[in-house]
Amino acid sequence: MAARAPHCQTSSERLLAVTDSQKSDETVSGTTPEAPETPRPATPSPAAFAARHPAPAAGPSVTPKPVIAAPPVHSTSLEEAARFARVEEDGHVFLIVEGEEFPVGQYPDASRDEALAYFVRKYDDVASQLALLEARVQAKAPATDMLKTLKHLGEQVAERKMVGDVLALDARIETLRNSIKEAEAAERAEAEAVRARELAAREAIVAEAEEIAAKDPATIQWKTSSNRMNELFEAWKAAQKNGPRLGRSNEDSLWKRFRSARTVFDRHRRAYFSQLDSENTAAKRAKEALIARAEELATSTDWGNTAAEYRQLMDEWKASKRASRKDDDALWARFRAAQDTFFAARQAANEVIDEEFAANLAVKEELLKEAQGILPVRDLTAARKALNSIRDRWEEAGKVPRADMGRMEAGIRRIEEAVKAAEDEHWQRSNPETKARTNSALSQLEATIASLQEDLATAEKNGNAKKIADAREALEARQQWLAMLQKSAQDFS
Repeated sequence: MAARAPHCQTSSERLLAVTDSQKSDETVSGTTPEAPETPRPATPSPAAFAARHPAPAAGPSVTPKPVIAAPPVHSTSLEEAARFARVEEDGHVFLIVEGEEFPVGQYPDASRDEALAYFVRKYDDVASQLALLEARVQAKAPATDMLKTLKHLGEQVAERKMVGDVLALDARIETLRNSIKEAEAAERAEAEAVRARELAAREAIVAEAEEIAAKDPATIQWKTSSNRMNELFEAWKAAQKNGPRLGRSNEDSLWKRFRSARTVFDRHRRAYFSQLDSENTAAKRAKEALIARAEELATSTDWGNTAAEYRQLMDEWKASKRASRKDDDALWARFRAAQDTFFAARQAANEVIDEEFAANLAVKEELLKEAQGILPVRDLTAARKALNSIRDRWEEAGKVPRADMGRMEAGIRRIEEAVKAAEDEHWQRSNPETKARTNSALSQLEATIASLQEDLATAEKNGNAKKIADAREALEARQQWLAMLQKSAQDFS
């Protein structure tokens, strides 16, 4: 005789007793029902979850599992179950569904209540599994394998080998089927959205890599662009490792484009730096030639010509291409050292000369003071004579130190320019042509004034106020011009 289960069990005890109950069915009804598959909540992939919920920058992302509350335990009482069953004395139990009886099985050598309780427990077990499945759907757990579990429960209910409100179970199963399908559709849509976002992210990586690779190698910032290309490659590897799969065709196509962009970029970089090395070598050789010439001139004592040659060398240096920074700095140091050697020697020689010219400077300082006494020029003839005498003595005094040459030459030049300006002014006043033009203008203006005076008299006689005002205005203007010309004529006399 099969072991008799207590009438009231907890939900956990009923779930653990499923297998034993099904084994007992072989004795009771002669059938071997398939053991129900215990539903397990499926865990979403890390990549899919990360797409929906970005992980923080620090630390690995952890995929949270949905918390599913245990469904409330419901045990069908014998009084409630009696409405759906008929039990015979020999332990045969029949399920009543809408007036139709279905043989459930036999529980021999037991009372009617014990036989009924055994098949009620089978009903409660299915109801509990349905409740757990409903809780998973309510908690939005992954719908993976839910329909398979629901199908197995539906088959158990359809066999009518239990006692209880099976029509209610059928309704719950149908409702669950629709809910699970909706959940699966939502999950598919979310998975497609995740894949779409991942595809867009991969496209962005590839597009940026292609944009970098397409730049003109002559204008690209290689250090910055190389770092960025490495960052894009690391981003690609991270997406490949952790992101959702995009399908072989998409992934292969994107990878080929990305790999091609990196290959082009690397080829351009190698070509650029190879060309740069060649240019650096050529620039280094050219500057070494300039240095050789500069070093040859370093000991020259032909100060003027050598200084001019150094200026030419400097112009050539500035026009030449730069070598690498390290080489260019070293080359410049050598070039500058050669120049410094020459100019230091020239400075020492000039200092010796400046000591010799110090006495000449004292003489010219006195001559400059004497020349300043000519100004302002009142007597042009006397000013010319004094300036000529000063010039003769200025030349006899000889050279002055280089530091004072500009100051002294500028001082004597100001005196010379002042005397010349006085000469020009005198010429303008004594110029016969200018005098003749002034006299002619005076005659014409005097004739015009006489005519205007006649017009004014006529207008006053006729009493025409407007003509009187116009004649007076014109007459006053001509009289002012006449006064100015008369003053100019006096200056020329």
